[in-house]
Amino acid sequence: MSIEAHGPCLLQEVKMADQSLLSESALGWSIFALVFLVILSFCWVYIRKYQSRQESEVISTITAICALAIALITSALLPVDIFLVSYMKHPNGTYKEWAENNETRGQIEDTVLYAYYSLYSLLLFCVFLWIPFVYFYYEEKDDDNINKCSQVKNALKYTIGFIIVCAALLLIGAFVPLEAPPNQNGTQWEKMQYLFEELGNNHGVPALSFSISSLTLIGMLAVITYTAYGMSVLPLNLIKGTRSVVYERLENTEDIEEVEHQMEKIKAKCEDGRPLSSRDRRNLQEFEDKLQVLQRRGRHLEIAESHCCTKVGSALRPLKILLGIFFILFALLFVVALFISNLDKALHSAGISSGFMVFGTNLTNPLNELLLTLQPVFPLDYVLITVITMYFVFTSMAGIRNMGIWFFWIRLYKIRPKRTRPQALLFLCMILLLIVLHTSFMIYSLAPQYVMYGSQNYLLQSPMPPGNNTTWTTKTCDADAPQDECTVTKSYLFLHKFWFFSTIYYFGNWVFIGVCVGNSKIWLTMFLQKCHRWCNYKCNL
Repeated sequence: MSIEAHGPCLLQEVKMADQSLLSESALGWSIFALVFLVILSFCWVYIRKYQSRQESEVISTITAICALAIALITSALLPVDIFLVSYMKHPNGTYKEWAENNETRGQIEDTVLYAYYSLYSLLLFCVFLWIPFVYFYYEEKDDDNINKCSQVKNALKYTIGFIIVCAALLLIGAFVPLEAPPNQNGTQWEKMQYLFEELGNNHGVPALSFSISSLTLIGMLAVITYTAYGMSVLPLNLIKGTRSVVYERLENTEDIEEVEHQMEKIKAKCEDGRPLSSRDRRNLQEFEDKLQVLQRRGRHLEIAESHCCTKVGSALRPLKILLGIFFILFALLFVVALFISNLDKALHSAGISSGFMVFGTNLTNPLNELLLTLQPVFPLDYVLITVITMYFVFTSMAGIRNMGIWFFWIRLYKIRPKRTRPQALLFLCMILLLIVLHTSFMIYSLAPQYVMYGSQNYLLQSPMPPGNNTTWTTKTCDADAPQDECTVTKSYLFLHKFWFFSTIYYFGNWVFIGVCVGNSKIWLTMFLQKCHRWCNYKCNL
């Protein structure tokens, strides 16, 4: 048949392929847009919950909301990245019609790459310019004898130090040679020329990757300090709950009766007309002040008991207990999956010089298998990634709220609902931003195959005796797969450009596991002791 006869069929196939590309890309990005709106709403509610009502400032509030939202949106881009590379291929390992062209695949990958460029650049802007400037601006505002111009000038002066650090990180990342120059015997100028050529070919990815990875190291320290602590304290606090208003009212009434009894005993000394001693008068005055405080507290408790929020809280008590049990099971799954992943790297990786890269799946990781199972049914894996990220945020927040913000042994700020100062709010957002930034690597540690390749497969030719037909077997993409058969996610390329960062993360994961186990043991012991005392108290009633 002639080409003209095939023309309409070929045109129809091209149109169908284009429609498939548009529909699948639109699905991934539309869900990302929905998550974007949810994240903005969450950040607004969360920051408004903790900011001080007396010292609230518009600029610090907007800064905190935007910085936290950018970090969460960056983490939300990971499932989109994995979804797009996974949907380029059929389950049997062959490329879909619209993805057979390298140029088409490159366009899709570039879309994700530019999104990462934008979001990571915004994160650097927040960490090294926006947040420091607003923080120092309000630090200078505490001085009443300073005008606005001096405030801005002094804040800029301190912020320049952060800008210099950012520039240094970008320059180091740009010119650190990832590979040795091809001409080892060349002149220094030729070697420098090679570095500039590499910088142009990589489109600045190493520079941005080095800066973000450096921040992720600080995030790792915050995760070890706050998140590991919060993973223990949050579920136990949910299960333990707070003391009921009825019990507090009863206890307050008993305290009032005791104070009134002590006052009557003192007043009884002067019934025969004798004056009270100075000591008795002082004690009587103290008891009167204490009685006023207890009576005022009783009125507040009476109002709180009749409040609808208290009744709703009592009704939701079983749900809090179930949520606490869920957090315990989720933490157990998290620590077990991380332990298996680290053990796999220790036993089967290519060594410390490769950043403990593992080729293939040697030990079954439950979280990695779960994500790979959910990935084809998009957006189920998106939901699980969101749960993991928000779990990190809530447990980190629980750790920060209980511990406060410390600089070594110096306590800088307390984090309390509706009473957090603007400077403390900015510090809080900076810590949460770094923790969320480290979440992407933690997810890679938990599910390396999922983060690198998603659910991609490829065809491998099986060796056969001469004269037999060639057979192809379908294999799961891993680090040992051919580059032209499996597409690596842009997230992996950004966060694992430098092997020494991956090595530090590996040892940091062991420290995180140890701190989690130690904290859980301490808090579980304290929880059991409190339960024992509560049971004894109930038995003695």
